[in-house]
Amino acid sequence: MKPLRIHCFQHVEYENLGCIYNWIIKNKHNITYTRFFENYTIPKPDDYDWLIVMGGPMGVYDTDKFSWLAEEKNAIKQAIANDKTVIGICLGSQLIADALGAEVYKNPEKEIGWFDITLKDLAKNNNLFNSEQDTFKVFHWHGDTFNLPVGAKHLAFSNVCTNQAFLYKNNILGLQFHLEVTELSIKAMLENGISELTGGGSIQSGSQIIKQQNHIQYNNALMFSILDKFRNI
Repeated sequence: MKPLRIHCFQHVEYENLGCIYNWIIKNKHNITYTRFFENYTIPKPDDYDWLIVMGGPMGVYDTDKFSWLAEEKNAIKQAIANDKTVIGICLGSQLIADALGAEVYKNPEKEIGWFDITLKDLAKNNNLFNSEQDTFKVFHWHGDTFNLPVGAKHLAFSNVCTNQAFLYKNNILGLQFHLEVTELSIKAMLENGISELTGGGSIQSGSQIIKQQNHIQYNNALMFSILDKFRNI
């Protein structure tokens, strides 16, 4: 297969591609970046095959604080219009939902730590996650959520957040959670987001999060399964 040209929108230094980078290198694809925390340029859709939109602490609606958000939203709309494969993680999923006309807003509860999601029948039937389990733990770090975009297929939910994952057409995926995390990326997220660990039923402590890092391997395997599936579309 011809190597893919994959482009990444990265919002903060400490939320990077994680294990997705390992998949890219393993499969000898090409990776380029728009890092909005540095001097940046946004490529045209003709310059890449896939767009991966990462997470970050800002909200879709924070355009007064982050002027580049308007440019990014427009670029995501262009990618979708040009039928590119687009994968969004956490903030990235919210930006895709926004680009598809859905409302993004505060979830009643923040969800930070290792908590279960449950797959809907569609996600199980098309084997997108390649999981033998209907319910399993993934890593969350979000306070916002979104309505399901019109025409999107609902893939997963959790106890405190209904829309955890969606598929639009066959090539646009929003994941509210972080299958890509590694021990290093979790460490960086904890260091930079420690003030958000305020306790409560859906916010774990740093020590609770670190103690459950045994879930990383399973999460990464699911991430690889999704990427493999999209590669073969």
